[in-house]
Amino acid sequence: MAELSLQHIDKIYDNNVQAVFDFNLDVKDGELIVLVGPSGCGKSTTLRMVAGLEDISRGTLTLDGRNITQTPAKDRDMAMVFQNYALYGHMTIYENMAFSLTLRGEDPNVIHKKVLAAAEILGLTNQLNKKPAQLSGGQRQRVAMGCSIVRSPKVFLFDEPLSNLDAKLRGATRREILLLHKRLQATMLYVTHDQTEALTLADRIVCMSMGRVQQIGTPLELYDTPNNLFVAGFIGLPPMNFYDVTFEEGRLRGNGFEVSLIDEEKATLADYLHKEITLGVRPEDIDVGSDLPVKVFSNENLGMNTLVHGHMGEALNNRISAKLRGWTSYHSGDLIRVDFKKKHFFDKETTNAIRKEAR
Repeated sequence: MAELSLQHIDKIYDNNVQAVFDFNLDVKDGELIVLVGPSGCGKSTTLRMVAGLEDISRGTLTLDGRNITQTPAKDRDMAMVFQNYALYGHMTIYENMAFSLTLRGEDPNVIHKKVLAAAEILGLTNQLNKKPAQLSGGQRQRVAMGCSIVRSPKVFLFDEPLSNLDAKLRGATRREILLLHKRLQATMLYVTHDQTEALTLADRIVCMSMGRVQQIGTPLELYDTPNNLFVAGFIGLPPMNFYDVTFEEGRLRGNGFEVSLIDEEKATLADYLHKEITLGVRPEDIDVGSDLPVKVFSNENLGMNTLVHGHMGEALNNRISAKLRGWTSYHSGDLIRVDFKKKHFFDKETTNAIRKEAR
């Protein structure tokens, strides 16, 4: 049982700079929560406050109903995995994994069993007599996870653990973390700036910007129904296309182009007649069709899909990226027509999503 609750958490440094504003989150037992956002958004600071490595300026942190806001890090029953591995170079892998248990004064036979069990889970059984320098980056990160597993903590904390790995190793290690979570059924908080990690790992995502939570939800919720312009632009790769448009006469009019709307979309925008809004369309929600003219300037074949970039309508600043199914061979200057399958609407002033149910 490991339920974690952060209520109205603030972080204010001595120079009165505030890094985190009113952070609220209830983490269920066995849940994998990913904190995602750009550099400097406050996600690592929040994780460090949970770990006890940073003081909490205001608010309450509880673990299984017990207030641990002021509890020292060593007494919080949490284990943290850092991006730089935090391994002792002069020790063997076995000694690194056993170190925290040795400091506790646990029985050597118990330590041996725990290290071997963790090594088996992580595929490190044949590496236990080596030193960290003899291992690859991915193996060293697995050792770092092993150092946490042997402690059997209530909560695992990951601070951008894959950022030092190349793309291939990141993918492999990401899958190992997901399998580890399923095997251990442990409560985990994971920090990353990589949205791919967030979307593939998380039970729920906490998307942050400038110290504030922008949205909490499942990966699908953040992708499919972003709360605001920031979440819409941050989640999704390639990023969402955005256009300034005006709702008039049942259509959206932009700079040199018009977009058709279905009845449901017209109803959603009923309060925005003759007003300027922001239209968002994901590249994968664009198909070759008949509605909008696009002048192609590049064509990137990705195997199963092709990424087509161009200008929409008459204005050169109306850039569009479309992720089309299959292999296409458009050339610079080609004129095609596209349809928008799904559209997202955002209030120009608040940047919040416009949805029918919110009216």
